[in-house]
Order: sequence, then C-alpha cells, then structure tokens
Amino acid sequence: MKKIIIAIAAACTFTACDIERLPSTSLPAETITSDPGASLDALLNGSYAQMKNWADVMHRCGEYAGDNIMIRGSSTDAFYEFISYSRTPNNSRLQNFWDYSYKTIAQTSNIMTMVPEGQGPEIDTKLGECYFLRGLMYFYLCRVYGRPYYQSPETNLGVPIVNGTPADMLNLSLPDRSTVKETYEQAIGDLKKAADMLIDNRGPGYASKEAAWAILSRIYLYMSGTWEKPNTEYARLSVEYADKVINSGTYKLLDRATFMKYNTLIPENNSESIFVVRRVSSEYTGSQFTTGIGGMYASIGGRGYGEMYASAKYIALLDETGRNDWYNGNLVDARAAFVEPQYQVNKQPVFRFIKNVYDASGKQTNFNYVQADVVVNGNTATCTEGENTYTLTPVDVEQGIWSIKYEDGNTYTGYTDQFIRLNRVYPMFYIVKCSREGEESHLHSPVISRLAEVYLNKAEAAAKTGDYAKALEALNIIRERSLPGKGYTALTAADAERLIEKERTLELAFQAERSFDVYRNGRSLTRLYPGPHLAMDEIQPTDFRVIFFIPQNAINAYAGKLTQNPTSN
Repeated sequence: MKKIIIAIAAACTFTACDIERLPSTSLPAETITSDPGASLDALLNGSYAQMKNWADVMHRCGEYAGDNIMIRGSSTDAFYEFISYSRTPNNSRLQNFWDYSYKTIAQTSNIMTMVPEGQGPEIDTKLGECYFLRGLMYFYLCRVYGRPYYQSPETNLGVPIVNGTPADMLNLSLPDRSTVKETYEQAIGDLKKAADMLIDNRGPGYASKEAAWAILSRIYLYMSGTWEKPNTEYARLSVEYADKVINSGTYKLLDRATFMKYNTLIPENNSESIFVVRRVSSEYTGSQFTTGIGGMYASIGGRGYGEMYASAKYIALLDETGRNDWYNGNLVDARAAFVEPQYQVNKQPVFRFIKNVYDASGKQTNFNYVQADVVVNGNTATCTEGENTYTLTPVDVEQGIWSIKYEDGNTYTGYTDQFIRLNRVYPMFYIVKCSREGEESHLHSPVISRLAEVYLNKAEAAAKTGDYAKALEALNIIRERSLPGKGYTALTAADAERLIEKERTLELAFQAERSFDVYRNGRSLTRLYPGPHLAMDEIQPTDFRVIFFIPQNAINAYAGKLTQNPTSN
C-alpha cells in the first residue's frame, strides 16, 4: 500500500546522512482521504509534538544571547556559544532547532497538500492550525538565521522555503535560502491564512485565530524599523493586529497577585496565555527536570543544576522604582516574584555591591560581587572585607542603600542585606519563571505569546507612528499591573524608546525575546555585569555574531546550494 510521508520526510533532506531514513509517523493515503478528520487529529498532534523539542533550543538561543541572565562559569555544553557569542556551524543544539523547525514545516505542509480545503469548518480549522504552525516556524527560523529586518531585507538571506516533501525524492534539487523579506512574506501569508480559517479556540496549547493575530502583531513590529527611522505602515499594522487580540475579549490580564504566580498556573487556567508549547509532567524525564530550561535557572526539590541566574543588570532594573527586599518579602515590582535569591541563614548581614575587576595593566576586564560583613547603627554603617574596614555613606537608609569608597579608588553603591549563597563567586539569584507549573518543580510550557506582550507591541508600534497618547495608555496598563500607582505621566519622542524598552525588558524577561528586541531596533547589546562572559564587549547590531550559523550538517546533506552566513563582519 502506498504510503504518504506526512511526518518529516523533508527534514531528512536537510540533515540526515541516509536519505532513505523515513519517519515512523506515516499514514496510508487511503486513511487520510477516507477519514480526514481523524487523520488530521493524529497528524496535527505529531506537529505539536515536534515543537516540544523545538521550544527548548528556541528559548536558549533567544534568552542566553541577551542580558537578563548570567551563568556561573564557562560550559562545554553547546548552549554556551549562545552566551559567549563564539559562533560555530557545528552546534548540536542549533542543529536540533533547525531539524525540528523543518520537521514541523514538512509535516504541516504535507497535511495541507493531502487534505483539500472546503470540506467543512472542522477540517478547515485544523488546516488553519497547520498554516499557523508553519508560519510560526518560518518567523522563528528567520530571526535566528536572518539579519534584523531593517538591514536590507531584500538582499539579506532568510531561510529556504520548502513547503512539504518534494514529489521526487530521488532527484532532489532544493532551493537556496530565500531573502529575509521573502521569508517574512511566507510567514505573514501563512498566519493570515490561519486567522481566516481558524474558528474554534481550543485553548493556549493550540493554534487559534487570536494566536495568529498576536504573532502578526509581533512580526509587523519586527518590520517597523528603528526608532530613528521607523516604518510607520508596518507599525500601524502591528497596532491593528494587537487591537484585534485585545478587542476579541478572549484574554484578560491577570491581577497583580495572581500574576506573581504566573509560572505556577497551568495554561488552561491562565487567562493571559495566548499560545504556549504545552508540556505535561508525564512527558518529562528526570534529565529534563534537571537540565531543561527551568533546571538550569534553579534547583527546586533537589531537581535542577541551578547554574544560571538573573543578571545584575536585570536586578538593577527591577530595583529602579524601589528596592525589592526579597528577604523580608517586600517586593515593589511584581515581576521580582520570578527571581528568588538563595539566602543563607545564620550569617552576618552584608553590604553587597559590584566592583570593577582589572588586569595587571590596570585595564578593566570584568565585574564581581562583594558581600562584606556590615554593621548598621541608625544613619551610620561600616563594613569589613578581609582586613579592610569601610565607613559607608548613606544614600537611602530606609531602603538600605549606601555607597562605599572602595580600595580601588572607585565609589560604588549597594544594599545591606542577608548573605546570598554563592556558586563559585556569584550570588545565586534563582529564576523561577520557567518552573513550578502546576506546582511541579521545573514543569514549564514555554510561552510563545501572551496578552501582556500584545499590549507592549501596541505601545511600541503606536509610538513609532507618533501616537504617544495611545502608546502611553497601552504601556501603563502593563506597568501599573506590576507597579500600582507608578504609571508614567507622559510619553514623548525624547523618552518613548527608553521607557518602552524598560517595560518590555522587565515584562518579557526569560521568554526568549530580549536579544532579538535589542538588535531589531538597531541597538547594541552590552553586558556590563559579573559573569564569565566577555563583560566589556559591545555587540553591535551589524555584528556577524548577532545571528547564528546554518548547521554544517544541514549544509552537507542539503540537496542543492545552501548558503552559509558570513564568518566575519
């Protein structure tokens, strides 16, 4: 009986050494045509299953390349290249990202080919899910392997557009990479088609009309240019699709107290989640609880390495409106609830600050934390580090903020606090935003889109069109949820970028957005905080390291020319 290769045969042409290797999730043609509804359910479940492996690397390459996190030390794991910016074409994790992206594209494309539209709303809705997943994959592939949209999208390369298993598998001749513009057009076309076809909303674990609108809002934001040179038409479209989601009434922002437990809610009970890669505990193995996304950020109940922490830069941003006192449970910014410093009990209180680190020639090379024993008596305080005792200068005694004239001649500002346990030399600021779903250690359904991001998309896009009143309204909805009564009083051309970027950074931290947000707006990324990364390095948006190399195995196995990204500027 003739088999129709629905699940992933095209991916074999990208990465497999043996082109005869076929997937096990195939269905007979007769089954598909005789009972398309049941067949679609099975095949769609396979497509969603691909994303469960895809989402792990998607998160790491987006978040680790940003400035929200630090790692306790260098690692031999392939993900360390995302942090160190030491790009290579032989990265096993990026290989997985490529493979699972194209497996999803192949499977959904083959479903579209085999099952005609117009057989009824049930079938058309499921086909709409296929269009959504394929459009999503092309967008995410392009932002990893293609340069930011504002940088000549007509000539810069995106990814190959190969929609489905080629008819002639023995004489393959696949196209080279399409341009960034063409790849975005493919993604937009698929997502618009999805929005037109999708009727039922089965919850955040599945594609929906609103999920398609949410991703379209983000794509048009990515296309909206820089702050200095915005593309107002694409910005207008970003606002338009954001409003479609908001005005649908399908989603509702969580109140402050519930939002502070966002990570613990299962997606179906979270009114803010639009689309997530749904995970359940029965799918998790012991290693996934340990080495998965959440397990790298924290150790909970004996599970997880807990080797990556919130960066000092992110902590400072959380404290900008008022100090978050984790030890005493006084959190000013609701988003501080997703960070949990690991205090050591029965220790002398400390004055914690960050100092500069210099090499033998006097050149600054890094930063490091200092936790010096402190004694506070009213408006006076002294701290001791080794044999040195320092008298501190009060900055804000009520908040425990002081400054120190340090032995290197610099004056630093820090906090009095309890001692935070160290991993090597770094205080452990655990991140729990990717853990505790359903209160189960590191169970986590990676968030692709949620309502808060849609409001932030609207704020930035409206500001780029010059409508600062609309931008301010959308921005303050998100800010005041986390900081009641602290909404911005005005938004102007002079401060719109700074304020919107700040709220976007705070709100979307640990959701794989930060590095892409920096570069798409033509900004450089600096990580001037402690960690083993190159702390003094400034990565420009035009740097070749902003994007990743196409996996070399994919190039070697490709049936045709597959152009690699540049290896230098």
